[in-house]
Amino acid sequence: MADRLTQLQDCLDDLATQMFASIRYIQTRHQYGDIPGQPDMSDPTPNAPAPLQPNAAPDTLTATAAEQNPALANNPEASALEGQDPAQIGPDDPATFQAALKELARDLVLKEQQIEYLISVLPGIGESEANQSQRIQVLEKELREADEERKKALEERETMLDKLGALAGECKRVY
Repeated sequence: MADRLTQLQDCLDDLATQMFASIRYIQTRHQYGDIPGQPDMSDPTPNAPAPLQPNAAPDTLTATAAEQNPALANNPEASALEGQDPAQIGPDDPATFQAALKELARDLVLKEQQIEYLISVLPGIGESEANQSQRIQVLEKELREADEERKKALEERETMLDKLGALAGECKRVY
């Protein structure tokens, strides 16, 4: 398990990715707006298959990413990140678009709450600078004591190795 700061950084990265995917979905799947005096650009069949390719055989259609991979059909984030040309993606019907917006918003709020939780459990949050400084001094003292114990253990280890080497040397001479 990663430390809290790494978890926080991963969550922030995930949040940025989710925001990008949400904006991309909204940008590519929103309904066309009506502009007075301009022709209606909306397609009567949203997300219909692309028309025949000019150089393709008459019986072949270009498949959208959702047709190639059914898992993308109901996942706006995955299809938005698929790298499709926005001109080939038509708008979703209003009910689907609103449902997807709610799901994307819910995911963003959940990720933000996860980030808030990780921030709240960081050590030192809610403590004064004096308390933190005192805690650091106590930890430094404990670290010095542990280092001294480690040095003593290393010295004892060297002494034991020397004794073991001497005993091993005496055993060879006997034989």
